[in-house]
Amino acid sequence: MTEPHYTLGEEYQNRCVKLSEIRTLGVDPYPHHFSPTHSLGTLCEKFEGKEVGHFDDAASGNTTAVTVSGRLVLFRAMGKNAFGQIQEGSDRIQLLFSREHTKVHGLLSEEITPLKFIEKKLDLGDFIGITGHLFRTQKGELTVFAKEVTLLCKALLPLPDKHAGLADKGVRYRKRWLDLIANPDSLKVLTLRSRIVELIRLCFQNRGFMEVETPVLQNVYGGAQARPFTTHLHALDQEMFLRISLEIPLKKLIVGGLSKVFEMSKVFRNEGIDRTHNPEFTELEAYAAYWDYNDTMKLMEELFETLALELFQTTKVQVEKEGQLHEIELKAPWKRLSMKESIKLYSKLDVDAHSDGELRAILAKKGLEEKPLAQLSRGSLIALLFEELVEHQLIQPHHIIDHPIETTPLCKLHRDKSLAEAGFVERFESFILGGEFCNAYTELNDPILQRKLLEDQAAQKLAGNEEANPLDEEFIEAICQGMPPCSGIGMGIDRLVMLFTNAQSIRDVLFFPLMKPEEK
Repeated sequence: MTEPHYTLGEEYQNRCVKLSEIRTLGVDPYPHHFSPTHSLGTLCEKFEGKEVGHFDDAASGNTTAVTVSGRLVLFRAMGKNAFGQIQEGSDRIQLLFSREHTKVHGLLSEEITPLKFIEKKLDLGDFIGITGHLFRTQKGELTVFAKEVTLLCKALLPLPDKHAGLADKGVRYRKRWLDLIANPDSLKVLTLRSRIVELIRLCFQNRGFMEVETPVLQNVYGGAQARPFTTHLHALDQEMFLRISLEIPLKKLIVGGLSKVFEMSKVFRNEGIDRTHNPEFTELEAYAAYWDYNDTMKLMEELFETLALELFQTTKVQVEKEGQLHEIELKAPWKRLSMKESIKLYSKLDVDAHSDGELRAILAKKGLEEKPLAQLSRGSLIALLFEELVEHQLIQPHHIIDHPIETTPLCKLHRDKSLAEAGFVERFESFILGGEFCNAYTELNDPILQRKLLEDQAAQKLAGNEEANPLDEEFIEAICQGMPPCSGIGMGIDRLVMLFTNAQSIRDVLFFPLMKPEEK
């Protein structure tokens, strides 16, 4: 087996020698347990601005005793004493090691003093535990006077260079652990992601939604226009699919009598990778019996307003796009426009005044190929015009409502008879900064129409459309059992986090984005 490249480096080999020497001196480099009394963050917060004593007080044990732990990130020997810093997450605290007072846990050999052991056998990146007493230096910096040092983990690879940092984005995304150690901003963004997920969960639970879990592996996929990942289940000798959406099983639960359900979990789409797309992403879907898309629009607005207030104590969020800073006002209510109204307002094009051929000609001038355009229905042409002419202009929050039926087979026809006859459904998408943030419907619960629309999808799939869905007979059977009036919403959590963290790439808000294997 080929040796990993990192084992050939001088630093790795030197640390392996030290590891052997540490064991020879009686110190366990990988103990099983350690019990800090404080995290670094809570310790610094608790004693901020408070008098804790001076060097002599700490040396004699007359100040507050603490036990802390972290990664050694700085060390400076200074004669009889040495200073260091340990890091825990984004928090740091200064340490003082003393020739006279500091001991090393487990060090029994008299061949080396504790201070010399710390200086010669420990390296930056090692995890250590410190038991000692607090004091402030002459400059006022909170410091732990180390009375006992416990080696908790000997690191065999060095930290990123403290001056050069970790600038290569490929390395940062692929080796996220290094990014978190070296870049406080990355740690801040990903910590904020977890806080946002927590707040979203609370928002839905406080509104009476039950959180549920549904299968990742599915016999039949559906609920979105996407190509799935496939796998083989050996136990049943059958092809299976990773879900592309959470929609179908959640609707089955509404049929089963649950009134409000939501799930926030991974979905998988075998598609391109770019600034706002990752094949594996976190989606939120929620369904409420007896609601329509107007209720869901209000829920969407409440969610974003609540998040902004909880995170920043304001509904105005500063976000950058393509080098330009925008102040986004998330306070409800948001602007609502039908898809046709938005085209008329933002591109000065009244689609009702143009024939299908004229709409195709307008799109052809945008560089779209004529042959595919000739195959598109009027509804599909309207949806494409919106994407090409309008979407990028929707900087402030907009709900774009009343879409052509061609855009989804799972949505209820419009209650306005004229719109229903023209083939429009009660669907909305919410846009901010020119990007889609959610997709929601008044859900279709007519089993006859549902079958027809899903059969149309299946026919498209047979004709070669890789993103069309197969026919799901079990879902149609569930709808035949009776599903109450219902509205549902789907939202990409990663894009939402991008907005609230001002991240420019989806990879910045994923702990482990999909990357090509590292070339050897």
